[in-house]
Amino acid sequence: MDTKKDTYRLLGVDPGTNILGYAIVEVAQKKLRLLDMGVVYLKKMQEHQDKLQHIFERLQSIIEIHAPREMAIEAPFYGKNPQSMLKLGRAQGVAIAAAITKGVRITEYSPKKIKQSVTGNGNASKEQVAAMLSNILDFKLDNYYLDATDALATAVCHFYQSGSILSGQKKYNDWGSYLKDNPDKAR
Repeated sequence: MDTKKDTYRLLGVDPGTNILGYAIVEVAQKKLRLLDMGVVYLKKMQEHQDKLQHIFERLQSIIEIHAPREMAIEAPFYGKNPQSMLKLGRAQGVAIAAAITKGVRITEYSPKKIKQSVTGNGNASKEQVAAMLSNILDFKLDNYYLDATDALATAVCHFYQSGSILSGQKKYNDWGSYLKDNPDKAR
């Protein structure tokens, strides 16, 4: 077996106009390992187009450094403020453009799908998602911003949803079935 061929990286992105979260995971022999995660601070920038440019450039830099095979991005959820939705959609579009221009394939997931994929509950809190990611990756995430763990959850969701295409893992319809086959993941 060629382990180089079975090793690849995924980029997860939680788009935002004040804070953008990102995470890089490496998949090796069908197992996940966290390589990098963080946030891009945009709050201090006054002009929206400056924020968009910074998002584009920062994500291109992350892609150049880590060379992910694919990017999974959280789709904007429907909010009550149309102006906020418009700005968030622009941030997501710029993030997608940054990946596309580097030849990285994109997959979009709804927040509910991401939470369901990671915790088994589409209505889980950000804290529950972070706690489950700590268990899945056997890595303490307490000190990270929830925007970064949301990005990590997006990458992990993509890994699980890609099933046979990327990870080769069996797909599960519920958390109980997964734990039955993977008792070492429960704590």
